[in-house]
Amino acid sequence: METVQQKSWFARNWPWVIPVGGCLTVILLFVFGVGAAVFGVSKALKNSTPYAHAIELANDHPDVIAALGHDIEPDGMFKGNISLKNGEGHADLKIPVEGEKGKATIVVKGDKYDGDWSYEELYVIIKDTQEEINLLDKSLEGI
Repeated sequence: METVQQKSWFARNWPWVIPVGGCLTVILLFVFGVGAAVFGVSKALKNSTPYAHAIELANDHPDVIAALGHDIEPDGMFKGNISLKNGEGHADLKIPVEGEKGKATIVVKGDKYDGDWSYEELYVIIKDTQEEINLLDKSLEGI
């Protein structure tokens, strides 16, 4: 009786395993690369001065605390952009936030000149009531 030695699984299937495996590897590298880029940009923007300043002002403002409660934190992905070049820049952000009592959106629009940020608009829109709470210093309004 003659024994026939069967080829290994890879030897039998290599014509389709290599192209499919290669394509799958390229797709996974692309997906992880895009994910890492989005995460990196998101992290950089969250560490920016306008973002941090807006969250800080919301946590310190009595009207916002009354509407949302204490410990106001970001809630999901923000929208907008920040551009910086040679010590100057522009920020236009909408940051979703939540507290123990509700949710809101912080709107930030400002410009950076000579290393200092100046805000045109900085306010909170309460989700339930659509009330706008100005976070800018009242003594500077109308100037």
